[in-house]
Amino acid sequence: MQQHALVSGASIAGLSAAWWLTHAGWRVTVVERAPAFRDGGQNVDVRGVAKEVLDRMGLVESVRARNTTETGTVLVDADGSVRAELPDGGGDGATAELEVLRGDLAHVLLDALPSDVTVRYGETIAEVTDDGASVTVRTDAGTALVADLLVVAEGVRSSTRSLVFAEDEVEARDLGVAMVFGTIPREPSDDDRWRWYNAVEGRQVHLRPDPHGTTRAILACTNDDDLAALPRDGALARMRERYRGAGWQTERVLDGFDASDDVYVDQLTQIRMPRWARGRVWLVGDAAWCVTPMGGGGASLALTSGYVLAASLSTHDDTAAAATAFDEWMRPLVSDVQDIPKGIVRFAYPQTRLGLALRHVVDRAITLPVFAPVTARLTRVAETEQPLPPLRTTAQG
Repeated sequence: MQQHALVSGASIAGLSAAWWLTHAGWRVTVVERAPAFRDGGQNVDVRGVAKEVLDRMGLVESVRARNTTETGTVLVDADGSVRAELPDGGGDGATAELEVLRGDLAHVLLDALPSDVTVRYGETIAEVTDDGASVTVRTDAGTALVADLLVVAEGVRSSTRSLVFAEDEVEARDLGVAMVFGTIPREPSDDDRWRWYNAVEGRQVHLRPDPHGTTRAILACTNDDDLAALPRDGALARMRERYRGAGWQTERVLDGFDASDDVYVDQLTQIRMPRWARGRVWLVGDAAWCVTPMGGGGASLALTSGYVLAASLSTHDDTAAAATAFDEWMRPLVSDVQDIPKGIVRFAYPQTRLGLALRHVVDRAITLPVFAPVTARLTRVAETEQPLPPLRTTAQG
């Protein structure tokens, strides 16, 4: 009898898991709390072993065709003049070879799903029961779904995770940085580069091109409160006060966010867990190990996890053994990204004029050819010498 997997979350991790599980012979149902596919979002990239996963899916050119059009990364002063240009790292610099918007990458995966994958929008899992032989979920709409496996591919604040794992099993590590992402109107002065501005008091402003005729903007700053817990208007009001006098294009970004319907507020929080599976419930992506934009590589880890999950299940008859194999393969990659160097927040978000001047000195130094190998390592994530585990597909029997 064909096994049934229920996947909660229709973004990169969930759709990757659905694609690979289907090709490993599973029947798959995806549940997504949003009423429709969630388009939009900010830049993500495909790096390291995730490139091989994407290649095995036959989707490299589809993703490349949705490239953000970004050609490089520059650091700018308050008047917009370029003071440093980051090296491209052979396609793995701050701007990656496969640089794409989150929604565009997810859309490529969604379009590639086999026709027999069912996607149920507008439903949230409210109850989970694992009796050892199967797992039953009940949604907020009152629907009961029975499966052999539940894959929780939700966000950093996953509600389904809290139904299965105790609070002391989930370490939510606040990095002390708030970010607000949004889409704003493009102006003639915008170009095809990621423009990055640092101001004193731990404030950053970022502008990045997209392929849709608009501009993606980010405000990022040190912050000890949970900005994500505030309603949107309250968070934007807080940021307007926080960014008073920051300079460059701050006012343009704030005004653009006020009028935008694509604004996301986040308090950067890592998720660390000693295990990612309990019985027939598995966690992947941000619900399991959110690495945050500070670490980078979240999309690459999400994409890769879908393959490794399906591969582990396809080569182990016992769910517990498969979970162990999944953990042993994925954890080194996750730990490598999560282990952010001490002092990186203080360096990345200088508080004083002296700190900002020192940051400028370092920025200029890392752009010198002699430091190119060191700089390149800073943006290399999801790289491993482990070969991808074998996956038994239905075509292989």
